[in-house]
Amino acid sequence: MSLRVSAMSVFPPIRRDRVIAQLPRAFIKEAALNVTEDFNNKVRTACQEQRTGTVGFKISKVIVVGDLAVGKTCLINRFCKDAFDKNYKATIGVDFEMERFEVLGVPFSLQLWDTAGQERFKCIASTYYRGAQVVIIAFDVNDIASLSHTRQWLEDALRENDPTSVQLFLVGTKKDLSSPAQYSRIEQDALKFAKEIHAEYWAVSSLTGENVKEFFFRVAALAFETNVLAELEKSGSRQIGDVVRINSPSSNLYTTTKKKQGNCCQ
Repeated sequence: MSLRVSAMSVFPPIRRDRVIAQLPRAFIKEAALNVTEDFNNKVRTACQEQRTGTVGFKISKVIVVGDLAVGKTCLINRFCKDAFDKNYKATIGVDFEMERFEVLGVPFSLQLWDTAGQERFKCIASTYYRGAQVVIIAFDVNDIASLSHTRQWLEDALRENDPTSVQLFLVGTKKDLSSPAQYSRIEQDALKFAKEIHAEYWAVSSLTGENVKEFFFRVAALAFETNVLAELEKSGSRQIGDVVRINSPSSNLYTTTKKKQGNCCQ
């Protein structure tokens, strides 16, 4: 028996500017998780036939880690609120934003966790690393030390997760403050590290918005594709669509909601 459930009865509707119909391009193909030009054929077919199972109800957890003041909060705020706050405020503990997308006609959610970069909050923030499907490691392209510290941030994040099931992104921030020559030098080191850890590399500017939307759309698309393929593999020959079918009107609009964690440490 087929059970029809409207995703809108569970989650808020989706904004018009959060619709993904094509696989977004990688920033640099030489350091990309997926070099294909489009979604996997199995994924596209499953979406067309409404055989994506419970993907529309799932929340993909994304954690953003990195040194203090590399711009993690600004990166998330630029995408979720299209805003940039020049008055720096360190994140205390953790905070998160929820973003809803429509990918190939199927609703999909990202939970973006903004973690503190201060050493004294590390023990608390690390408890929120668990269950991440995507790890974004941020560094300042104007600060070589922040790039060298990304290895430790990666180790901390993977300590709480299965390394084989996590998608990694290495993101250079504050690109607007870097001269072409300066950026070129640090990019070489960043690309080398990204390839070493099998991460996709991006460079963005939260101030100008350069590459921010493209980056998060890429994260959402790849996370979605991974989830659908996992559902198809798990179901085998069973028709996932006979269990749950999801109807998602793309015309609805969605206003992002936010929850805050209280101060964890003094």
